[in-house]
Amino acid sequence: MARGRLIVFEGVEGAGKSTQLDLLGAHLARAGVAIRTLREPGSTPLGDDIRRLLLNPASHIAPRAEALLFMASRAELVARELVPALDAQQVVLLDRYFLSTYAYQVAGRGLALADVEAANRLATAGLVPDVTLLLTFDAREGLARATSRSARDRMELADDEFHQRVERAFAEFATSDWQGAHPECGPVVAINASGSERDVGERVLRAVGAHCAELRVALGAAA
Repeated sequence: MARGRLIVFEGVEGAGKSTQLDLLGAHLARAGVAIRTLREPGSTPLGDDIRRLLLNPASHIAPRAEALLFMASRAELVARELVPALDAQQVVLLDRYFLSTYAYQVAGRGLALADVEAANRLATAGLVPDVTLLLTFDAREGLARATSRSARDRMELADDEFHQRVERAFAEFATSDWQGAHPECGPVVAINASGSERDVGERVLRAVGAHCAELRVALGAAA
């Protein structure tokens, strides 16, 4: 590879993104692939500070300020971590990227898409994922799953209607019409997140193999 690969995991709260990212990372690492696992917001000192502020249930943040905080974390992540890792030919597995902003801040909070797109262009410097794996799951079930693990954070504490808007937005992102109108998102593959971790993991492996041909040997028969 002349450049590494950027593989993004997206989905509603509790869809299993972190679990599937870890499983894919372990699979690739066993095969000798150089990987880097990162998350949004976070994975830099600045990003981690922003993450604590954004997710703290005691924080009161206006929607536009919220979006700009996510963008600031993203800009730092792109410059400090993503670009260097990709230049070093690593496979980067990223837990959330800008589709979450489109879902949570545009569909969820009601911000103007054009404004968010412009801010995102500044934050990402045009860095497009090689593939985004969108884990599809019922928002209410996902929140229940997330709550069973820990207390709800500030984003999870939003009302049911907010999370339903987010779920509908993610479903739209998987359509060819939406992707055709948003080339900055790269290919988005919807993956049914219902079933066992193993079953979902096999779907993930097949999707990655279909979009990253040079990883098929490492992915094994499931690709």
